[in-house]
Amino acid sequence: MIVVSNVTLRYGKRALFEEVNIKFTPGNCYGIIGANGAGKSTFLKILSGEIDPNSGTVSIAPGLRMSVLKQNHYEYDHIPVLQTVVMGNRKLWQVKQELDAIYLKPDFSDEDGIRAGELGQEFEDMNGWNAESEAAEILSNLGVPEEFHHEPMENLDGNKKVRVLLAQAIFGNPDILLLDEPTNDLDVETIAWLEDFLAEFRNLVLVVSHDRHFLDSVCTHVADIDFGKISLHTGNYSFWYEASQLALRQRSDKNKKVEDKRAELQDFIARFSANASKSRQATARKKMLEKLNIEDIQPSNRKYPAIIFKQEREAGRQVLEVNKLSASLDGKTLFSNITFDILKGEKIALISKNGLAVSRFFDALLGIVPADKGEVKWGVTITPAYLPQDNAEFFQSDLNLIEWLQQYSTNKEEAFVRGFLGKMLFSGEESLKKCSVLSGGEKMRCMIARMMLQGPNFLILDEPTNHLDLESIQAFNNSLSDYEGHVMLRSSDHQFMQTVANRIIEITPNGLIDKLMTFDEYLADDSIRELRKQMYLQPA
Repeated sequence: MIVVSNVTLRYGKRALFEEVNIKFTPGNCYGIIGANGAGKSTFLKILSGEIDPNSGTVSIAPGLRMSVLKQNHYEYDHIPVLQTVVMGNRKLWQVKQELDAIYLKPDFSDEDGIRAGELGQEFEDMNGWNAESEAAEILSNLGVPEEFHHEPMENLDGNKKVRVLLAQAIFGNPDILLLDEPTNDLDVETIAWLEDFLAEFRNLVLVVSHDRHFLDSVCTHVADIDFGKISLHTGNYSFWYEASQLALRQRSDKNKKVEDKRAELQDFIARFSANASKSRQATARKKMLEKLNIEDIQPSNRKYPAIIFKQEREAGRQVLEVNKLSASLDGKTLFSNITFDILKGEKIALISKNGLAVSRFFDALLGIVPADKGEVKWGVTITPAYLPQDNAEFFQSDLNLIEWLQQYSTNKEEAFVRGFLGKMLFSGEESLKKCSVLSGGEKMRCMIARMMLQGPNFLILDEPTNHLDLESIQAFNNSLSDYEGHVMLRSSDHQFMQTVANRIIEITPNGLIDKLMTFDEYLADDSIRELRKQMYLQPA
């Protein structure tokens, strides 16, 4: 158990947390949510003791072991991978080191023998003799092949280092587990394994993540950071979001009777309780929701951007034809002989184990970097708009946001441009910010405003949720679900892919897999899973 009492943290005049009181109990997984800059990661650092609050206390029950996902990818550079994971259990590692040091002594004394016996028993009690095999199994499940297990950490690329540090955090069944963005750089299969692991984990977990599907799969509660306070809510992220939106609508409906509102909320809770039976944590979550008081559901104070894409022209029957498209980089094939047509009404999720191949494919479709071979033919009615993964080149000037957006608008009137900036939460003085000093999330919101101005009927989106907070991600997702034009997107956000796309195209070095189905159906299909293995194993 973790008990937070009267915790306040200030940076100058700004109070990040003000008199926070909250309790986290064993057996639950708490998703820590909040707008960018609200202090999610900082709160985890306060709990772990890395940051001291100005006042207040954090109390942890005696004897409990806390494990934290490390963010320093260079901390263990000279240590072998397997040892790095075992070091996640500090006590176990210390016992092992002392035991090894005794056995290496050239003059082994009687006292050394007694101490070695004590340490050996302690080591056995902590399941130390199976530590390396357990660590190896976790590493393999997280996508770090056995060939790397005895390599020093410095020999691994950033993607594998992330996985090793995650393995270190979850190794040895810690009593308290703190995870800050654990799904970063993980593929779909690895995230699914982690979801299963945490759903079965019986101890206390606190997790910060922008991945809504992940939060929905593992969380029993949501801890919402807003206005320097933290409020606790039963249920996963989707329940919190839908409940807060329902409560907000009810608060604005002054004419609705109290008993009608209560009946609507009760029906809402009942529906979510029934849906909980489909989740991995079904029984416990269903019981929690059934016990939830109607009064506990409160509207959120969050602001959501108004992302609205309007087509200036409806797309005709001919949308896009791709014929025998191929491209390589430094002699290595990215994709080859790609051929497909897009029909009216289709929204495509584009996936690949090589993210560079997808970005290069998007560039080829739009003629930014021509393909090595093949042809791309857009329909005459199609007006595409592109959201690239790397948008740095768009923000090199010292223009303010109004001036910046005016570059992309045929209507140069300030009031018109301000309207689009306001939809993306840049109001008043915010719209006079220099574009060169924007945060990653602010740049993404500017790029979305730019796309909205274009009135496109075909959106191409490369990792559209990067740097966005959950509010912007949710608003973007809702907008694309309602959008009547075409979409082709690649995203690490599972919920985005599942709720937007009705067709899946996977690019492999040996061609493509093309299926008219949802993302979840694609991942669950055994025949497709086997086909994917073959397509990636064959030499290009």
